[in-house]
Amino acid sequence: MGATVTTAATKENTWGGGNEPLKVSYGKMMMWYFILSDSLTFCGFLVGYGFTRYKFMDTWPIADEVFNHFPFLHGVHAPMYYVALMTFILIFSSVTMVLAVDAGHQMKKGKVATYMFLTILGGLVFLGSQAWEWKNFITGTYGAVETRGGSILHFVKGEGEEAKQIALSDFAIVDANRDEATLTRGKGTWFLKGPSAPTYSIEEIKAGLLANPDIKIRTQKTLENAETGRRYKEVLTREQSVERINDATIVVEGANLIRNEYGHKTFGDFFFFITGFHGFHVFTGILINVVIFFNVLLGTYQRRGSYEMVEKGGLYWHFVDLVWVFVFTFFYLV
Repeated sequence: MGATVTTAATKENTWGGGNEPLKVSYGKMMMWYFILSDSLTFCGFLVGYGFTRYKFMDTWPIADEVFNHFPFLHGVHAPMYYVALMTFILIFSSVTMVLAVDAGHQMKKGKVATYMFLTILGGLVFLGSQAWEWKNFITGTYGAVETRGGSILHFVKGEGEEAKQIALSDFAIVDANRDEATLTRGKGTWFLKGPSAPTYSIEEIKAGLLANPDIKIRTQKTLENAETGRRYKEVLTREQSVERINDATIVVEGANLIRNEYGHKTFGDFFFFITGFHGFHVFTGILINVVIFFNVLLGTYQRRGSYEMVEKGGLYWHFVDLVWVFVFTFFYLV
């Protein structure tokens, strides 16, 4: 059995000669390794989300009711429209990146710079859109109350599928005489000043509910129309609503890592963690593309005779876009 001898010359030719693994450069190979490892990370997040959602399927929020905002269209119900637009913008930025890589193969510096600029612009628009979506998610729209058992209750007008959610501000009766400075141990309700204090108290919401006979409570329980397949939340009768409001203990406005007005507590946690982690990747990709863009303008790659760095940046950008397609599918659509 012969022994294999490795010399310095052999090591130098491993990536620079005709024996390149998979016929790619060292830089591309390392980028593929990173993409593979990062893919497993995102897979773990999405699998965890899938198991959690399956476990709490009957009480999970309906995406069409949560992500229904559109810029400059206040009060218009536009379910998933803006998320779809964000997705289109990010996918289109992948197209411009492909064009930048192709222009680099042809050594066309001007076109590479143009398409890189459009890619960066698309990424910035997507990131800004995601920040706008976070802002709406955090501040909330309607408000809700949480019961002793941790269930979220919404307030609606109408019956069944046609019930329309209304905001707490539409019916809560504000007590002008409530003492916001009273923090004695003997009182059951404390009023705290500051950004963390709710706008309304449980008693004010209860008074508003009792004073408006057309308002009912909608629970977290998900029902489905057998004919259309449309999912909707259970609406209690007026009598059941009046009885159920007595279980309310906390007013919930917007969302944070502890609770959210949309439904199950872990829904907000997954939203912040998964979309935030992806947003960090987009931000990192933009920084990488900006560095590459300025090197293109300076003629660095033109002098090297290769735009391989643009191609390596493109691999990362395509990965970020592909991950968002899965996030969009599993988190927003399914």
